[in-house]
Amino acid sequence: MSAVLVKLKQVSPTELSSEKLREVLLGSLFPILGLAIFLSLWHVGAQQINTSLGTFPGPIEVAEQWSNLVDEHQQEGQRERAFYERQEERNAAILQENPDAEVRWREFRSRPTFFDQIATSLWTVLSGFFLATLIAIPLGIVIGLNKHTYSAINPIIQIFKPVSPLAWLPLVTLVVSALYATEDPMFSRSFLVSMITVTLCSLWPTLINTSVGVSSVNQDLKNVSKVLRLGWLTYVIKVVIPSAIPMMFTGLRLSLGIAWMVLIAAEMLAQNPGLGKFVWDEFQNGSSSSLGRICVAVLVIGLIGFLLDRGMLLIQRWVNWDKSAITR
Repeated sequence: MSAVLVKLKQVSPTELSSEKLREVLLGSLFPILGLAIFLSLWHVGAQQINTSLGTFPGPIEVAEQWSNLVDEHQQEGQRERAFYERQEERNAAILQENPDAEVRWREFRSRPTFFDQIATSLWTVLSGFFLATLIAIPLGIVIGLNKHTYSAINPIIQIFKPVSPLAWLPLVTLVVSALYATEDPMFSRSFLVSMITVTLCSLWPTLINTSVGVSSVNQDLKNVSKVLRLGWLTYVIKVVIPSAIPMMFTGLRLSLGIAWMVLIAAEMLAQNPGLGKFVWDEFQNGSSSSLGRICVAVLVIGLIGFLLDRGMLLIQRWVNWDKSAITR
């Protein structure tokens, strides 16, 4: 032990910094290399595929369509600003002639752009995931603590867990249409249909992993809680939840990934606003740019899914009591 300490003391800060730099360079090199190989294979392979809409788009064509989508979004924003400026000028002129005149303010009815569709999908998936989490974690804790409750609920879980979102969607649509009939709705029906479908399909991984994590609490911790005579709620907060966090977040990350996939499928099938509808509309459009735009949407869907998973991983590292645990 003393020999190791002496060796560590002999390492200079310069050597430590160079070693850190080497790790950073190697950590960046392989992802860049993997992306370069992927883009090269994509570029070569795309030229060999001829579809009814033309040659399959390569990275350059997809980058051009991304630029076009950005330009369209900016142009729509300029149209909106110009609309309100003209409206303000017109109303100001009316009030100048007659201060008592009634002026009307109209809402700008813009066509949803690609980035508007992204925002819609993100809001829907996070709402559905949050609702699924509110249901799955408390229920998972309850069934993980009591084997009889688990035996009663497990058959229901196993029956509904494999059900496809395509099967849930028509049922949810009919139920929402029947129960959510109001002239001044707080949320649109399309939003509720997509959100509830996401919730029904994504709560199972969190529910199952939470129950497994709760039931796997170390026996020594259980014995200590009995010695200390901890109340049920204190036992859950101080012992059960910290011990189950790794399994719980494994379920949450799986649920979030499933929620994102389910949402895109639901939007395509039900033609609800979002990225799924954008992909379907471009497919139906059949223009020369449609393939490139669909590829942009696919890449953005994948990137958003990756960022959502990384965000959940950061939250896990923040709340996890064991900061030395390896999380990926």
